[in-house]
Amino acid sequence: QVQLVESGGGLVQPGGSLRLSCAVSGSTFSSMGWYRQAPGKERELVASITRGGRTNYADSVKGRFTISRDNAENTVYLQMDSLKPEDTAVYYCYAQRVTTWWGQGTQVTVSS
Repeated sequence: QVQLVESGGGLVQPGGSLRLSCAVSGSTFSSMGWYRQAPGKERELVASITRGGRTNYADSVKGRFTISRDNAENTVYLQMDSLKPEDTAVYYCYAQRVTTWWGQGTQVTVSS
């Protein structure tokens, strides 16, 4: 049984920081990462990381967000700095091998 448990979302002012965590149980995965979905918009990839540490970022978050992974703990992190109001969304963790599993989502709100 694969389970993804997310934590770390919340309300932050513009320019602030948040760190999301996603603990995955049940297996090991080739790719892990984060998507987000804002109201009225499609779900978009934010960042991904392979088991070997190769990363990929959406252009909108490059230089502000950092994804990392602890393979021993099967946990993926998203450090979000210099947050902007347009980063407001529900953030979903995913883990992929052949199938993709999803977390329940965590709300991130950037507002003054």
